[in-house]
Amino acid sequence: MRILVPEHPSDRLTDAWRFCVGTGQLALALRRDYQDSLALVQREIGFRHIRGHGLLSDGVGIYRPYEYRGGRGVRHAFGYVDQVIDAYLDLGIQPFVELGFMPAELASGDQTVFAWHGNVTPPRSETEWADLIRATVRHLVDRYGLEQVRTWPIEVWNEPNLEQFWENADRDAYHRLYEVTATTVKEVDGSLRVGGPAISPGADEWLVPFAEFVASRSVPVDFISRHAYTSGPPQHVPFGVHQTLQPPSHLLDQFASPRRCLRDTACAGLPVHITEFNSSYRPDNPIHDTAFHAAYLAPVLAAGGDLVDSFSYWTFSDVFEEAGIPTALFHGGFGLLTHRQIKKPTYHLYAFMARLGDQILTRGPDHLVTRDATGRVTVLAWAPVDVTGRAPVTGGHPLRLSIPLGAQQPGVPAPASAFVLRSSVSEEAGNAWRAWCELGCPASPRPRQLETLREAAEPARDHRRLPVVGGRIDLDLTLARHEVTLVEITAVVDQTPPWWDERRLLGLPTGPDAPPEGAADLEDVR
Repeated sequence: MRILVPEHPSDRLTDAWRFCVGTGQLALALRRDYQDSLALVQREIGFRHIRGHGLLSDGVGIYRPYEYRGGRGVRHAFGYVDQVIDAYLDLGIQPFVELGFMPAELASGDQTVFAWHGNVTPPRSETEWADLIRATVRHLVDRYGLEQVRTWPIEVWNEPNLEQFWENADRDAYHRLYEVTATTVKEVDGSLRVGGPAISPGADEWLVPFAEFVASRSVPVDFISRHAYTSGPPQHVPFGVHQTLQPPSHLLDQFASPRRCLRDTACAGLPVHITEFNSSYRPDNPIHDTAFHAAYLAPVLAAGGDLVDSFSYWTFSDVFEEAGIPTALFHGGFGLLTHRQIKKPTYHLYAFMARLGDQILTRGPDHLVTRDATGRVTVLAWAPVDVTGRAPVTGGHPLRLSIPLGAQQPGVPAPASAFVLRSSVSEEAGNAWRAWCELGCPASPRPRQLETLREAAEPARDHRRLPVVGGRIDLDLTLARHEVTLVEITAVVDQTPPWWDERRLLGLPTGPDAPPEGAADLEDVR
């Protein structure tokens, strides 16, 4: 059945999908590979904000206590912070500030998380914690200007509902931390935006008590944050895990949950930011590297902006060391890019999203059709995935569309033809992980192997010219297994000179006595 795409837009495509992207601990931003990777992402995708852990951890070095002449003091040092944020701004991306984890010498305990030992205990001194927050936020305002920092959301902590990230997952202790932190941020300037509680999936029971707490004590809150993942318990193998997955619609259900839970509270109507999302919550699950993953997330990117103000992919790069230093180039990292900037299929899903127009013409379970202000029509299409792994592999997934491409301005004639450019990733195309497996999974690829992987990572592209009949073109697609494809359609303004004849390429005669057109096509010349 052919789907008739409406001529007039039904809605606008938000940029919630590109509002923010995640990163490894902020200290990693000082590395060349990290900055090279972020530069590539910004050129081809262009995220607006970036969020990562560890701003206040020892690796960034803000909190520096000292003793001098029998007295104790604290110096707040911002050298590394300045380098990181300066680099971000140079690349056109702004911080989504996460305030955590606890500096070791301010911590009340020694519990840590991750290979880089982020301390997850409350402060031993709320006064010194407030001083740290005040000094950090004031420094950001002084260095970058209040007007800019007002646009940087400030989130308090990370997943306090999990005892790995907050000692004993103590909700009351988190509420107290939030109150001290949010109040201190607003002391610097009341227009700064602060929020939480940054809970993990399966902890929606934290939302209403959080709303009741901030309302009862008049604690400032400007947005609600939550995380979303769909993977089950890890099945461990050396240096990796495998997990079951819920269908991608489960991510969208999680996106919708904060507004649903908070609709009868004082926090109803606040912006909702999904400050982390992915399929697996593990940084060593090979699913992240696959073509399956791009097709799995395509419907989420296409529809997520209808439910939340932002949803932040975790993370832009495999320069990420929470589970330790990776043992191979492809190791199941969260990143859109591997180390050394090899593009994964999910990277291309985001790059395809960046090429869509902002006018939604139609959408379905396997496609999104948009148009931009120039009249260019774009089709993002994907082959539905099977998360059980039990469905038989069948033929291609068909999609037939009738797309309007009439004149967009009064007085301009309708085009007679359209140029169609298709870019695709699948199991066979734009799939560097598959090429890496076929190379024998080299742990440290040599320079020529790296070039091979970069070439294999590029999408397959083809183009053609289609007739426009009655202001429409018929587009017939067949999507391969786990394929995500972008089709860009533009009206042809034909400026072929009248003397052009392809038969002249080989000096053949033209005119009444010339051979029939096509008889001397280049492929027929012997």
